[in-house]
Amino acid sequence: MNIAVTEKTPATAAANIGATTADTAAANTATKPAGDAFFSIRDIHAYYGESYIVQGVSLEVRKGEILALLGRNGAGKTSTLRAIARLDDPAMTRGEIWLEGQAVHPMKAFEASRAGIQLVPEDRRIIPGMTVEENLILSQVSPGRGWEIEEIYEHFPRLAERRLQEGITLSGGEQQMLAVARALARDIKLLLLDEPYEGLAPVIVQEIERIVQSIKERGITTIIVEQNAVAALRLSDRAVILDSGELVHTGGAAELLENTELREKYLAI
Repeated sequence: MNIAVTEKTPATAAANIGATTADTAAANTATKPAGDAFFSIRDIHAYYGESYIVQGVSLEVRKGEILALLGRNGAGKTSTLRAIARLDDPAMTRGEIWLEGQAVHPMKAFEASRAGIQLVPEDRRIIPGMTVEENLILSQVSPGRGWEIEEIYEHFPRLAERRLQEGITLSGGEQQMLAVARALARDIKLLLLDEPYEGLAPVIVQEIERIVQSIKERGITTIIVEQNAVAALRLSDRAVILDSGELVHTGGAAELLENTELREKYLAI
C-alpha cells in the first residue's frame, strides 16, 4: 500500500466549499490509477461548513487487506469514511475515489453502495420494529449478489439464535454484529467500519475480530476506524494515522503496535 500526504492549498475554506463546474468535469474525466491497488483515494478534501476536516489525504489498499485508520477525536477519520461512502456530509470539494478501476467520486451514496462500498456507522442504524431476519432481508437489495442469509448465520451464530427477535432489543455487541451482517447482505467489496468496538466488552470485541478475519478470508477489503488503537492494530495488516485532517504516518500494523512512542505522540488522549 502506498500512501502520500498532499500539502494544503492556501485557498480559504470559504473559497473551497462549493465545487465548480470545472472541478466536477475534472472528477468525471480523472485518470484511472496505475498499479495493483484495489481501492484508492487521491487528494481528498472535505468540509463541514467552513471547517476544513479532510486535508489532501491519499492512500491505496490492496484486495483483502485490513487497514486501520487511526487518530484522536476530531482528526478526520469518520469524515474520511463518509467521503469514501459518498455521503453528503462532509462535503467533498476535491479528490478522486477509485474501486477496482471504477471512478466512485462522481457517484451518489446509493450508487457507491451498489458499486460495493458498504459503511457500518457508529450508531449501527438497526431498523426498529423489525426482527433480525427482516433487517437482513431488507438489506438484500439485489438477492444473489451479497451473502445469503444462511451463510450469514454460519458466521454469526448469535444472530441465528435471535433471528426472530426485534433487532433493536439485541445487546450492544449483537447489534454491532447485525450491522456488519446487514452490510454483508448487500453486494460488498469494501467494508468501512466506524468505531465497531465502541462500548463493547472485551469478549465481544474478540468475537467481532473473529468475524472481520473471516470476512478478510473471503477477500473483502476492510478499513476500520477505531479509538481502541491496540485492538485495531492487532486485527489489521497496515495502519495510517490522521492528525488534524492530514495523513502523518503509514506503516505496518505490527510495527506501530510496537512503537509506543509514535502511538503516544498521535493517539494518546
